[in-house]
Amino acid sequence: MGSSARKKKEKKKDFQVGKTKAKPVNFTDTNFRAKSIVLTQQSLSANAPTLAAQCAHHLSLLNHKSDTQRRESLAYLTTAITTTPPGAPLPQPASVILPAVQRLILDGSNGVRTQLLKLLQALPEAEIAAHSDQLVLHARAGMTHLASEIRTFSLDVLEWLLRVAGDEVVSGPGGWVKMLHCFLGLLGWQQQQKQEPRSGLEIGKWSATKAFGKPGSEAKVQVRQMQALTAFLKTGLCVPVKKAEELRTKDQYAASFFPLWQTENHLLPQRSYAFAHLNLFGTARDEEAEMYEDREDRQRVFRERAEKAVTAGMEQAVKAGGELGRAGAMLRRVLREGMADFGGEMAA
Repeated sequence: MGSSARKKKEKKKDFQVGKTKAKPVNFTDTNFRAKSIVLTQQSLSANAPTLAAQCAHHLSLLNHKSDTQRRESLAYLTTAITTTPPGAPLPQPASVILPAVQRLILDGSNGVRTQLLKLLQALPEAEIAAHSDQLVLHARAGMTHLASEIRTFSLDVLEWLLRVAGDEVVSGPGGWVKMLHCFLGLLGWQQQQKQEPRSGLEIGKWSATKAFGKPGSEAKVQVRQMQALTAFLKTGLCVPVKKAEELRTKDQYAASFFPLWQTENHLLPQRSYAFAHLNLFGTARDEEAEMYEDREDRQRVFRERAEKAVTAGMEQAVKAGGELGRAGAMLRRVLREGMADFGGEMAA
């Protein structure tokens, strides 16, 4: 009975719909579940690139044709610099970063230029002075660019550079005269020669013409140029407040040793070739490429080469009123302060 019932039951299964096909004899079940997989002798951080290597990689990506990639690489570098603990070395030194990013001052993307300024402001100020000459060259090239956006951005870079390394900017090779000529050209403050009717002699007349640019943004660009010129002249002509206080304290200290006043000025110089600035036996100098480390030399060159033009243009700006007039009034205040101790009044 047991065997007969089992056969009937198996025969009944043969007629069931959707019956699963019998598995072959050599079938191997590969379905399994594991709670964890352990791989020995493997570390996720062993082969990961260091922060310095990643920064070097992003510096190389600044040549990428995509402006989005250039902006993201600048953002990564900015974050890496700002998150560096105080006193710790940067992932990449400023001597490597600055030559790679300074050409982006002329970049056509507004986003790239904005991120570049953030990167420059994040760098240690003490390391900017050594590279100020190259930064000034790129800023001056941007100031004469055809695009008004790049010209305005270059003024932002110049003002930042004057704040962090102003002495190096105005005293570097060509930093004073060439920058003055650049500003005069941008503002259209040039000298026009005309012949006097009675004597027939040519006399100079300083005039101020409109700066180039789109009509709608012309006035705003000119205001920004005058503001940058004011900051430049203030750095080169005016005595910083901190330095003025030091000089005043030094004079008070020297007065206590009467009659031996300013004795150090009459001692033998401590450095070799102390009178090199006189150029007594050297070749003729290129005044435009000369270094003017002394404030009095900068005052002299400014009076000879640019003061009349700046004064004429400044007075026209003041008469125009509005933002242009306020910029002109601020420029006039700086000129009076910077040239007050050089030959009396400003040149007419």
